Amino acid sequence: MRHLLIYLLMIPMFFSTQRLMAGEVVAGHEVAKESVLRAIPQEYIDKARQTLHIAYQHTSHGTQVAHGMYGLQEYKNGDDVLFGIQNEGWAQAGNGKLDFHDYAINKYPYNNNVPSASDLSVNETAFLQLTRNYLDHEDNQDINVVMWSWCNIAGHDVEGNYLPNMRKLIEEYGPDGSKVLSGARKTPVTFIFMTGHANYNNNIGDGNPKNQAELIVDYCRRNGFYCLDYYSIDSHDMAGHAWDDAGDDGNSPTGGKFYQSWQDSHEEGVHWYRNKISPYGNVTTGEGHNTQYITANRKAYAMWWILARIAGWDGGTSDPDPDPDPQPTTTSTALQGSYLLLR
Repeated sequence: MRHLLIYLLMIPMFFSTQRLMAGEVVAGHEVAKESVLRAIPQEYIDKARQTLHIAYQHTSHGTQVAHGMYGLQEYKNGDDVLFGIQNEGWAQAGNGKLDFHDYAINKYPYNNNVPSASDLSVNETAFLQLTRNYLDHEDNQDINVVMWSWCNIAGHDVEGNYLPNMRKLIEEYGPDGSKVLSGARKTPVTFIFMTGHANYNNNIGDGNPKNQAELIVDYCRRNGFYCLDYYSIDSHDMAGHAWDDAGDDGNSPTGGKFYQSWQDSHEEGVHWYRNKISPYGNVTTGEGHNTQYITANRKAYAMWWILARIAGWDGGTSDPDPDPDPQPTTTSTALQGSYLLLR
């Protein structure tokens, strides 16, 4: 029995070291690591940077992606080229930097009396027509990636509104979309789904972030759609342990301030970097929701992983640093579940 207990306790650690499967479409905590980012073949990072034109709509929580990406290009030698990024209007297109249109889509509420929707939580149905308005405009015909962010996903109708309306956009503007096949739009669009941020000690149950994330992640895996899994990144520490009571600042009643603790024990410029409010702009942790830089660092890594996948990479690589900080694991949700199997 003792040997069985040890074996079961090792199961989560075993799977955390395995090869990241080719074909994966969800960017969760497993890929939101610098070690995974650095293992992506450079040709796909280059292709993503040189060919993708991204429109991103969000409010404060969504800045964690943008601010992390803006800061990444100043992290280590060569990152200014490898992960070079320009915000709309900052530089000319075609200069080798990633073309990133921040806060882009909410500027186009001119059609069919569509209300303004600055993120998916403000008006959970308006994003459908707003995105159509944006993509149909002559100024945006080169856009080939679109992503919307949630603020607080709790209580929203993910199955009734978000998933079917995203599907409508894909069926209209995707590679085999009706507007592309009809010639109404020349450039097909890849849509990136997103889960919502974690809510401190309030993630589990119908309509709450973990359950909502499971709906979105399962849907994306079934259909082969890309997803940036905010909830997974918020609720897992750097060693991959789950804290389902975590909040959006890498903090947990049972796990403590796991991101701040990791940052404090690691070296800036070697293991983490400062996020920026704009390309080469002022330093920010994450628009008022974060006291540390790690959350936005990780979401930038996850975003670049998705962009490399869109650029043609199959996602198959080994994580050279699967568990950078081994820690006692008896409090993690996964290990608690393994222990309960013996009772």
